[in-house]
Amino acid sequence: MTKPINLPGPASEPAPGRPGRKLGPIDSTVSSSHRAWLEPTRERYLSSGCTLHELSFTVLLAKSKLSELLRGVGYYPRWEVMQRLAGQLELPGWPLYRLWRQAALDAGKSREWVDRSSEGKTALATGQPLEHGALCDTVEAGYLAFAGAFLTADAAACAVKDSFAILWLSFNEALASSDYRRYAWRILRATVLARADHRDQRPVLVPAAFDTLALHDTTDLDERIAQLTETLELFTAMSKLPDAQLDVMVLRHVCGLTPERASDLLGVPLAAVRSDERHARRFLTDTIELPPHNGGPTP
Repeated sequence: MTKPINLPGPASEPAPGRPGRKLGPIDSTVSSSHRAWLEPTRERYLSSGCTLHELSFTVLLAKSKLSELLRGVGYYPRWEVMQRLAGQLELPGWPLYRLWRQAALDAGKSREWVDRSSEGKTALATGQPLEHGALCDTVEAGYLAFAGAFLTADAAACAVKDSFAILWLSFNEALASSDYRRYAWRILRATVLARADHRDQRPVLVPAAFDTLALHDTTDLDERIAQLTETLELFTAMSKLPDAQLDVMVLRHVCGLTPERASDLLGVPLAAVRSDERHARRFLTDTIELPPHNGGPTP
């Protein structure tokens, strides 16, 4: 079961004085991949000041159908409709198309349907913001390492690309936030964990257990089994950590990043990273037997 992706920051409200009925919430059955493009599209609509009545004339869709589209109910929209909506709301076409296409396939639409829906209708040519491209180049390796702790390699790569697309759709909001690195991290985290396996509503780090350094340091089967058991025990305990502490421990002790690099990726002060790590280690020490802390990555 997929989990909702909630964009960083408070939910937008319709512009003051907007006439007509208030737009209802996103349907609870909407998948995470569908929410990936739906949430930033709703945010842009709610902040635009446009009404469904006004949009219906340019998008060429009845108000009731537009309302359904923006709540994720009814038929999955064809790309030609999404392209017209993107033009009116000034949404960048390429990231929107990527997310729309993936959600269509996840919803059971055939590749033929997707191709027919978008045939002859290319994504809007919107230039990538320079800041967005620079940020993606800077964080990609770290994002892939974090995603790889929860997902297979292919799924991790897809989650990172989708996160960059979501960030592009909402990049104005990211730049207006207190720290756009933190804004971007929250998108990445939500995207990855929405696709990760969960146990007792907590993410499972099992994929990372099979790629830890300790498991490659010995060829003895019994020792490898013992190390794997210890690693799984550690990862199970880590999954119970508060979100911020879990992020730090995964980046530091699964991905092997320095505190400074973790601080850059998370968009939080270095002191916060060190504090979260201390609290996490105290919890884990009380839960399982940890090796002595030497300041560097541990398996």
